[in-house]
Amino acid sequence: MVNEPASGPTLKGWLPMVIGVLAIFLGGLWTLQGLDILTDSKMSGKDPWTFVGGALALFGLILVGIGARVRSRSKR
Repeated sequence: MVNEPASGPTLKGWLPMVIGVLAIFLGGLWTLQGLDILTDSKMSGKDPWTFVGGALALFGLILVGIGARVRSRSKR
């Protein structure tokens, strides 16, 4: 109608996707340091960082999936 406010741009789902991509990157970095592939760090060669990094990367993948699902639902 004439007096209805225009719907603004929706940015739903971007925040979990951005946080997820950052978590994937950081988790991958920690995993490589834990596996002693990236050296010259206090975390290099330490097994706990391998598992923590892998878990963080997996959490990031889940966040990206949630963000993609929210974005696809908001477009309908």
